[in-house]
Amino acid sequence: MTKRRAKSVLLIEANPADASVIRTMFNHQGLYAFKLSIVACLENALIHLASQPVDVILLDVGAYGTSGQEVVRTIRTAAPRVSIVLLSELEDEAMAIQAMQDGTQDYLVKGQMEPHELMRALRNAVERKTIEESLFSEKERAQVTLNSIADAVICTDPEGNISFLNPSAERMTGWPLHEAVGRPLGETFRIIDATTREPAVDPITKSAAGDNVGEIPANCVLIQRDGREIFIEDSVATIYDRGGKVDGSVLVFRDVSAARVLAARVAHLAEHDVLTGLPNRFLFNDRLNQAIARAHRDSKLLTVLFLDLDGFKHVNDSLGHSAGDKLLQSIAEQLVACVRAPDTVSRPGGDEFILLLQDVEHAQDAEITARRILKSLGEAHSVEDHELYITASIGISVYPLDGQDAETLIKNADTAMYQAKSQGRHNFKFFKQEMNTRAVNRLYLEEGLRRALNEDELTLHYQPKINFSTGAIAGAEALVRWKHPTRGVISPAHFIPVAEETGLIVALGAWVLRSACAQVQAWTDAGLPSIGISVNVSTVQLRNGEFLEDLFAILEETELDPQRLEIEVTESSLMRNAEFAAPILRLMRKRGIRVSIDDFGTGYSSLSYLQQFPLDAIKIDQSFVHRITSFPGGSSIVSAIISLGQSLNLRVVAEGVETAEEMAFLKAQSCDEAQGYFFGRAVAASQFAKMIQAH
Repeated sequence: MTKRRAKSVLLIEANPADASVIRTMFNHQGLYAFKLSIVACLENALIHLASQPVDVILLDVGAYGTSGQEVVRTIRTAAPRVSIVLLSELEDEAMAIQAMQDGTQDYLVKGQMEPHELMRALRNAVERKTIEESLFSEKERAQVTLNSIADAVICTDPEGNISFLNPSAERMTGWPLHEAVGRPLGETFRIIDATTREPAVDPITKSAAGDNVGEIPANCVLIQRDGREIFIEDSVATIYDRGGKVDGSVLVFRDVSAARVLAARVAHLAEHDVLTGLPNRFLFNDRLNQAIARAHRDSKLLTVLFLDLDGFKHVNDSLGHSAGDKLLQSIAEQLVACVRAPDTVSRPGGDEFILLLQDVEHAQDAEITARRILKSLGEAHSVEDHELYITASIGISVYPLDGQDAETLIKNADTAMYQAKSQGRHNFKFFKQEMNTRAVNRLYLEEGLRRALNEDELTLHYQPKINFSTGAIAGAEALVRWKHPTRGVISPAHFIPVAEETGLIVALGAWVLRSACAQVQAWTDAGLPSIGISVNVSTVQLRNGEFLEDLFAILEETELDPQRLEIEVTESSLMRNAEFAAPILRLMRKRGIRVSIDDFGTGYSSLSYLQQFPLDAIKIDQSFVHRITSFPGGSSIVSAIISLGQSLNLRVVAEGVETAEEMAFLKAQSCDEAQGYFFGRAVAASQFAKMIQAH
């Protein structure tokens, strides 16, 4: 059992006989241990207090007559935290009671007190002081906590008047504590609905009527003292006394204005093309599906126009991406001007645009719009001191003649567009069933791809990913290449879509995974530094019931550490297949395989979905990276994506870095990794091995 420290007691007693009596009483201390010191006057007491700690002072208040209260105040000044117990004669009892108003703990009448009464008074004084110190410490700790937290805190009394504001609440409301105290809550905490501009429901009244804790109304705006407005959110709680009556309330809230702006920006990016501001493919498909439902109900027609610019690549190659982007913006404005308000102009990507014309009376009405578009686009576009002329090829499909669903209508309009392009460009064509140019080409690619998988026509190239912090190669992305025996190198942009459409992507993807894992392990076995490898996987592969089994078998076969493999899934495909993709990704993560979102920002992801997926990284699409220095607002979008990734604890990788300016900006924004021509193109395995050695 721990022995208690003896409490120090200082007796101020001018009468030696009384001092002797009291000293004798200290022989009956019991379990409590007290160490007694005796002084005869106030002056000696002050000297004693200045030189050593004292827990309790026994003061003969009668020795100082009517100045007893002044003596107590003097002692309080010298030792503000010491406990004081007064000793008085019977006739001095009234004076002792009066002195207790200055903060003494107790008083005893000399000549009538027993030793146990004295010890009890001393124990009570010590314990009361301990409790007071503990309460003071807790109060100070609570005060410091309230003053230091970022959330605003407002407390009210039972009548709803303000009793406390922490510094954050002072800053957000514009009311200092000393001015707000005593005012009704509604005077300093003015909240309205952001949409209706009507006063919001009083959160305190709402909380008191409910289950103690309530929510501040959604979409709520706080009007600050100077009239400025901020969006807030959080909760309010009612405080009850022991009898169950309302004893006050506590509001805790935070400024979510910046978060709302970021969320709105990300939400807009999810449905719109960053460059032109037009709806992206996801939003267009949604509107097209709704339009099909209305057209079916009202027995109406609608048309889809698939537009592809002729020779746009030449503009990018000769004048650069900046000029190309400005041209696309100019074209987007002209297309919007050529259609009616209910119609939709979208940019799914690249130099393609898709238009939806609703409530069409006759299919030929689309011809009028197509001719208007071709005429408008044929006029000069002023871009960076250049007068640019551009033509376009347009394919047209009609509901319900050319398709009953959005996918078929878009595909058939695309087929008609290629027919228009093959017949001289700057032209338009309505879809006809005999248009099979693309189908024949697809069949040719499909047959060639089947042969390529069996005859070693495929190879892998590797593009380095650089860690911004260390400058070292953090990993590589495996990219498939196809060298056709007669047509030469065929771009993945041509054969990958065919592989996905035909299901060949399953076999092709398995080959890529096996080859990439084996190559990385071979580099390690050769003594090269260990790096990670990224492999793109399509949702067609994920949907294959044997994908996970094949993936785990490949890792076992190649003996590659699963943590060195990162699976990349494009944002758009992941969000379209979120329900079935999420559990597959979780199983991969459980085995140690990393997961990242490719082409982030070009799809239609939502924050709620992103938080549900087991992700390690997001890759900023190169279209955003290219606009960091060439497009107004481009850098802010990249910054927003990096901030979003960091807030979700995800690694952020920038794709398509081509210039030192882009690299410097990304590094300054604390982007984690980057890849692109600035660091190195995709090269064969032997060349990449030399790059690893060089780093």
